[in-house]
Amino acid sequence: MQNFIKFYLTFICLLLLLPALALGECTCDAGGGGEDRNKSEALKYKAVAIASILFAGAVGVCLPILVKTIPALSPEKNIFFIIKAFAAGVILSTGFIHVLPDAFDSLTSPCLSENPWGNFPFTGFVAMVSAIGTLMVDCLATSYFTRFHLIKAQSEESGDKEKAAVEAHEGHVHTHATHGHSHGIVDSSGSGPSQLIRHRVITQVLELGIVVHSVIIGVSLGASESPKTIRPLVAALSFHQFFEGMGLGGCITQAKFKTRSIVIMALFFSLTTPVGIAIGIGIANVYNESSPNALIVEGIFNAASAGILIYMALVDLLAADFMHPKVQSNGALQFGVNVSLLLGAGCMSLVAKWA
Repeated sequence: MQNFIKFYLTFICLLLLLPALALGECTCDAGGGGEDRNKSEALKYKAVAIASILFAGAVGVCLPILVKTIPALSPEKNIFFIIKAFAAGVILSTGFIHVLPDAFDSLTSPCLSENPWGNFPFTGFVAMVSAIGTLMVDCLATSYFTRFHLIKAQSEESGDKEKAAVEAHEGHVHTHATHGHSHGIVDSSGSGPSQLIRHRVITQVLELGIVVHSVIIGVSLGASESPKTIRPLVAALSFHQFFEGMGLGGCITQAKFKTRSIVIMALFFSLTTPVGIAIGIGIANVYNESSPNALIVEGIFNAASAGILIYMALVDLLAADFMHPKVQSNGALQFGVNVSLLLGAGCMSLVAKWA
């Protein structure tokens, strides 16, 4: 896990430097954006946005983690499948309704040259490559950690066998109990250890996808100097972060990370958008969202993020839960998870009217 924490820190640092790549002069007009500019009033709304989004994101991601202590809402109960279906619907809607259209807008902008941006559907291509790349990372990471767990279990088994042999030689009678214990460790193909590994890989890949577009959202809002644009975004993005946080928090709960890892992952999610807003405020004087560099960087990263979120929602969250034996054998639960999925996707899609 320490390697993943180092990777997260490096990734975040690189991601926060992205606005520097987007600086540059615009070759086409921004479209009358200067009519309602008010820098001082916009700054007040940005300060409110930082506080509101930070609070909403923190509550959203922490809620599933805290309620797991309530027996009725534990991951083993039926209600957890319903909550997770709602969260997966939120993540799916984020990819399709919020992120992918923004990527299309950026990479098909008239501010970009016709060749090559107008001659090839780069948005769909980047999203497709991102989804395939996520599949590969998902597969390789799961395979690596499964082998790592198996090697560790086998070494523990050999140690137990040696101990059992010594005890048998000394005339002790609890050899069979030790032998049975060793098989419990070695059974890494069972649903327990293998499922835990899957949940941990899913959670880490999902957070990377969320973090990418959260920073981009924050920078765009922070760089804007129009109170009319920022005002509706404050509430909309707060709801966006809350619902998205619930989705991530549910995955973190199932992954059963150690407390330190849970705190780090929750902090990463909660802070990325507010930090992005702060960076946007800092570069507002030189950042132009209509410049070719800004459009290309935002478009490519939004498309990549959309591919990750859509793959994770459909394959790792919805397919896994909807095909779970517990859901398949319970008609009422099947109905519940389908309704919950539609509600989650619908609520997040409605937020797109303002965000």
